Amino acid sequence: MALRDLFNAADPSLYEVRTQAPGPKGNLPLTPELLREAPSGDLFGMTMNVGMGWNPNDVNRDAVMIVSTAGGATDADGNPIALGLHTGHFQLAGLVNEAAREVAAQGALPYATYVSDPCDGRSQGTVGMFDSLPYRNDAAIVMRRLIRSLPTRRAVMGIASCDKGLPAMMIALASMHNDPTILVPGGTTLRASDGEDNGAVQTIGVRYAAGEMSFEDAADAGCRACASPGGGCQFLGTAGTSQVIGEALGLALTHSALAPSGEPIWLDLARASADALLDLKHRKIFTRDIVTDHAVENAMILHAAFGGSTNLLLHLPAIAFAAGLHVPSVDDWARINSSVPRLVSVLPVGPVDYPTPMVYLAGGVPEAMLHLRRLGLLHTDVLTVTGETLDANLDWWENSERRRALRQRLRDVDRVDPDDVILSPQAAKAKGMASTVTFPLGSIAPEGSVVKSAAIDPSVIDDDGVFRHTGPAKVFTSEKAAIKAIKQSKIAAGDIMVVLGAGPLGTGMEETYQLTSALKKVPYGKHVSLITDARFSGVSTGACFGHVGPEALAGGPIGKLRDGDTIEIIVDTVGLTGSLDFIGTADQPLTPEAGAAVLASRELYPGLAPDRDLPDDTRLWAALQDVSGGTWGGCVYDVDAILKVLEAGKKALAEAE
Repeated sequence: MALRDLFNAADPSLYEVRTQAPGPKGNLPLTPELLREAPSGDLFGMTMNVGMGWNPNDVNRDAVMIVSTAGGATDADGNPIALGLHTGHFQLAGLVNEAAREVAAQGALPYATYVSDPCDGRSQGTVGMFDSLPYRNDAAIVMRRLIRSLPTRRAVMGIASCDKGLPAMMIALASMHNDPTILVPGGTTLRASDGEDNGAVQTIGVRYAAGEMSFEDAADAGCRACASPGGGCQFLGTAGTSQVIGEALGLALTHSALAPSGEPIWLDLARASADALLDLKHRKIFTRDIVTDHAVENAMILHAAFGGSTNLLLHLPAIAFAAGLHVPSVDDWARINSSVPRLVSVLPVGPVDYPTPMVYLAGGVPEAMLHLRRLGLLHTDVLTVTGETLDANLDWWENSERRRALRQRLRDVDRVDPDDVILSPQAAKAKGMASTVTFPLGSIAPEGSVVKSAAIDPSVIDDDGVFRHTGPAKVFTSEKAAIKAIKQSKIAAGDIMVVLGAGPLGTGMEETYQLTSALKKVPYGKHVSLITDARFSGVSTGACFGHVGPEALAGGPIGKLRDGDTIEIIVDTVGLTGSLDFIGTADQPLTPEAGAAVLASRELYPGLAPDRDLPDDTRLWAALQDVSGGTWGGCVYDVDAILKVLEAGKKALAEAE
């Protein structure tokens, strides 16, 4: 298009451009002491606040920073002007507005900044996934920089909902050791009464390719799944689990995780959170008083009780690291999961697939905590953002009108008994609800791996509660090749799929929901296992083993497997122990010990390399997190460790010259 067509102004008033105008009326609330002693930035900040339209008399009030992951744009009626990358951040501006109004009404000065976030669901199977996990560290850095860029702040609020933006927000808040902070979870999408959930609908492509779904049904299902324009997915994936973790840490108000987005009760959480934050400011209660080692352990306990996403094995350690606390190890996770019963029946592991909004009505986090408190599993003396202990919060919840009314609403409207959604330990045991995750070791995963053992199909688990699978390896060096093999029917019952080079160094540790969802939907899928150094979506189920460490490109033994190798998988879903071992081939069987020696002597898989589309940004992230402890260290940036490696490298280079 020609420039003359772009700037062909029909309205001559466009050219009536001003270069000056009267400044705002009034006077700044200065004092001689401020003028003499305050930094010029503080004074100029007041000038800019008035320039943005704030009342000059109020620009020196206590500053409250509100950081959110809001994305997209709507008109005054809520209609989209520009789409967000996902529903999870599309309505968050409403929470920001509500919180800001309350902050101002209570006599403080609200500021709002935005660090939006990507969507793992949108980037599944694409090169966009290579930026997903690395984004978390980048976003946390930017959030911290924005917070610190308001030196006059007296308190900080974070508002976020989904897979990477919410963990990043919690990392950023946990880093603000000496500030009062609070988290507002962004809530969940309503489930379609006449459609599939957001997890199932992501499989329409593979189901159509496998002949399991008609073209018409796929198009219809794909249109219906999101019954509201905001909130995280309706299953307890990474988004929902992160909200549970935020509340369990004490960073978010009691009964704030998983609220149905757009509902009045969801919006009211922003108001209540603003009031709580200002009270924390007044009482000088800081993040370091709330996010403690015991708070982190409470979060791990709730993760186990809810049957949460395995991605939190990456995120909770990073939050603990940011807070300067003990970073949970594989042994810590195994210890917690062996002692904490799973109590919540929710998508995707069931036993009944209740959506997360129903979990909220059933009582959410505090309801599960009541059961855990009776078992003596929680640290109930920890301080929370209510300014009270967890014990006091639970005492209130147990006898509150909020609890009674919402649980009754679930009975009356949805015809669901809340005690069937959040079960007592006795009822959960009677329904066979096993603990969620197991951490198999072995010659293939000497540093560890993780499987959502509660989500392995019960029909392939032996009567003693042990899943056993010995079979031939089919090795792939990319998720793309693996999903192609499934769609072309090159995978059969009994196979063990191995996807190499999908850890941080290869793909940024991509999420492989394409594979796990495909194996769940194809008829033979429950008889196929998957082993990878990648990670999984929180909605993934089945005999899928991820986070294998060391990763292939770091020299891990998983990268030395070959097609036809015999792999032995054992997972005790009751005792929560397991192993992944190479035991030779069909012609030359080996013991696990002998197999480990063979793997040690092998070269890496031929042609194994980082994905050719891996961005330089992600390569840098992968290198920095690798020297900071890698996957099982939470994929963090340990600055001291990085500097040590850099100094050693500079010294070695100097000596080599």
